Amino acid sequence: MVLGLSVAVIIMSVLLVLLVLLHRAKGGGLSTLFGGGVSSSLGGSSVVEKNLDRLTIAIGVVWVICIIGLGLLLKN
Repeated sequence: MVLGLSVAVIIMSVLLVLLVLLHRAKGGGLSTLFGGGVSSSLGGSSVVEKNLDRLTIAIGVVWVICIIGLGLLLKN
């Protein structure tokens, strides 16, 4: 169980880093590499940004749950 949660924490950590880097910042971020800059002029980026926000929050919640579970398992 500890090994499974450890692997899950590593995977969730990498996903969180990638998702945060995909968010559009003042400079554009990595999202402009995947066409985010073009779609922002078309007005469709607000839905993409909302979905990216939701996905980032969901992965963050799963990450926190895995960290708490791992801490409880290692404490015993």
